[in-house]
Amino acid sequence: MKPVLIIKAGSTYPELIEHYGDFEDWIARGLGDRCAVQVCDVREPVPLPSPDRIAAVVITGSHAMVTEQAPWMVRLTDWLDDVITHPAALPVLGICFGHQLLAKLLGGEVGDHPQGMEVGTVALRMASEAARDPLFAGLCEQPWGQMVHQQSVLVAPPEVSVLASNGHDACQAFRYRQRVWGCQFHPEFNADITRAYLQALRGRSISDQRAADAMSEVRECPGANEVLSRFGQLVQDLCAA
Repeated sequence: MKPVLIIKAGSTYPELIEHYGDFEDWIARGLGDRCAVQVCDVREPVPLPSPDRIAAVVITGSHAMVTEQAPWMVRLTDWLDDVITHPAALPVLGICFGHQLLAKLLGGEVGDHPQGMEVGTVALRMASEAARDPLFAGLCEQPWGQMVHQQSVLVAPPEVSVLASNGHDACQAFRYRQRVWGCQFHPEFNADITRAYLQALRGRSISDQRAADAMSEVRECPGANEVLSRFGQLVQDLCAA
């Protein structure tokens, strides 16, 4: 079975890595044991594989901002353009930063949100189409996700189906065609990781009071976690077909 390529676009805080691992570890666990994975830290000058050598792509979050347009982001965007238009139509899932990068590639607008950061466990409003989506159907019964982001998809790309929104963001998740998805929330986070993130952000990016308020609302998000397990199952089914 070809591997799922995890595009490592960033790392979490050192204190979280020590206790929980890093983004790619959480994503690999969420995909399930039956999915082989390959990790590529795209911030390093290493070649990205040909789409023919992989089964799917997951793009991690990052503490970097899409609007920085660093050279590695430009290189990744060009490669993703090739992947999305490849005849094999590989499944692609972008998380947080990855969601924003895909949206920008597809013609959307990304930037700092005028209301500032969205953090903690947040309620989502699911579109009717989400109930029929192979990744997001589980969220219709448990519509909340874990959030840590400063930038957002301010204007969704013209050809996507928006699957989730809320009062903060009009585009919390989308699907492009049949096999490309983006989600602003973190399906790889559990409640402990979210609490650890809020603690790490306290005094850095959010006030003590904001952190305390968000901490009190943190809960597990099984419907959001299911996005990754469903993606892993989709990849296995496609490989077996």
